[in-house]
Amino acid sequence: MMIRKLHDAGLRSEHAYTAALASIGLSVLSWAASAKAEPAGIDRADRWGIFVGEWAPTFFGLGLALAQYEDD
Repeated sequence: MMIRKLHDAGLRSEHAYTAALASIGLSVLSWAASAKAEPAGIDRADRWGIFVGEWAPTFFGLGLALAQYEDD
């Protein structure tokens, strides 16, 4: 039901895959920016990178679900 609503709203599997790849890039960028800008050190930078990096599997899962729905 949720996948149908997302598909009807215009979200396609390619969009979810692109978001997943972008979140991987953003994970690296957020880690690098936090490592340079934060006085808290590398620990906080690692947390930022991991936080953003955890989005990728969710977007890949949505992409797979949407691709299966599009094939039906």
